[in-house]
Amino acid sequence: MAYNDDAVLAKLSSLSETQDSIVGVAQWIMFYRRHADHTVQLWLRKLRDSPSHKRLNLIYLANEVVQQSKARRKEEFLVSFSPAVAEAVAVAYKGATLDIQQRIRRVVDVWRDRGVFEVPIQQAVDARIQDIDKARGTAVKSGLGGSIFATASSSLPAELSPLATPQHNVSKSLLSSKSAVKTANADYGDLMGPGSTVPSAPVYAARLSGLLKSLAQAEGAVEQCVKARRELVNQLQKLLDTNRSALLDEENELETIMQRKAKVEDKKTEVERAIIAGLPNDEPYITGEELNDDRGAEPDRPEIEALTPPSNDEEEFEPEPNSAPERSPEVAPENLLPSRTVDVTNSDSLSGSGSRAGEVVYKSVASSTNGAKKRRLDNADEFPDLGGDAAIDADVAEMLRKDSSAS
Repeated sequence: MAYNDDAVLAKLSSLSETQDSIVGVAQWIMFYRRHADHTVQLWLRKLRDSPSHKRLNLIYLANEVVQQSKARRKEEFLVSFSPAVAEAVAVAYKGATLDIQQRIRRVVDVWRDRGVFEVPIQQAVDARIQDIDKARGTAVKSGLGGSIFATASSSLPAELSPLATPQHNVSKSLLSSKSAVKTANADYGDLMGPGSTVPSAPVYAARLSGLLKSLAQAEGAVEQCVKARRELVNQLQKLLDTNRSALLDEENELETIMQRKAKVEDKKTEVERAIIAGLPNDEPYITGEELNDDRGAEPDRPEIEALTPPSNDEEEFEPEPNSAPERSPEVAPENLLPSRTVDVTNSDSLSGSGSRAGEVVYKSVASSTNGAKKRRLDNADEFPDLGGDAAIDADVAEMLRKDSSAS
């Protein structure tokens, strides 16, 4: 069957819900992919004129065509369906039963999951369905018990809500601008291109008038798109400024917290060192400032008690004649030496000392041994009696006499 409008409309009218029918018609349409734009226009017109169940079949047909084209990397039908798919889905979805709406929504979910269309096109399709649900005033429930759009909107942060409307306007204006620009560029190429033929003057003037209309429509569509895009950029700029200001505040707060953390770590290290040094548990910890205050005030000097040396006063005592001297238990026996009179020739010099012959005189002497006092032998004679007066040597007696006279 040759390609013409009647052939295309006949194929679309014979379409049923079975898989074989959908795949067969899709293969025939894809064979004439060079007529993709015209085929899509006929498809959209047929969808508008069809009842609700037939519209669902046409949606299935479009799904088969675009997915097969994407898999085979033939972009003709993807480009042609992109400007018309949002409007087609809205026409098929509006006024349909709940079951048909559920099926259309599943097809849209497949497009979203597999990324069949570009993100703006997909957003436009979702927005059209959401607008229909809001206008009807009922929340359309999905298979899991909630609206797929309500889930998406509820997960949107409040800070991003001002961006939803500008982005929706951009998506809508982008679809119309692409179609208008594509038509205007094609008309311009046919009439003003390097390989175009110049017709007669009346025909040429009519075509130029038609080209001007196409360019005017494209200009208006692009202006709307630019206006919507500028509004979106302004909202994004406001959001960016708000986040920049918040970022500066958070950075300052982070710096303050880091400084406090470092200060606490230093204090913790100082306290641990004090614990290791043996600070008693019951004694309060002195901080650095309190320690500096304590160092600033010098304590008074303590009073020093004068050292008192032991007394060296001599105590004399005379023991009874012919009696043995008493010995202190604290004094060693060898420290006590008795003094006896020595019978020498110069008896006068010896008697001049004021002591009686044969008497022993003791004096107590201060000693550093165990803090006790020792007795000192004191006699008028210079030398003690060594015993044996009769057997003293004459030379010794002479030496003693000379020493006594010299003194």
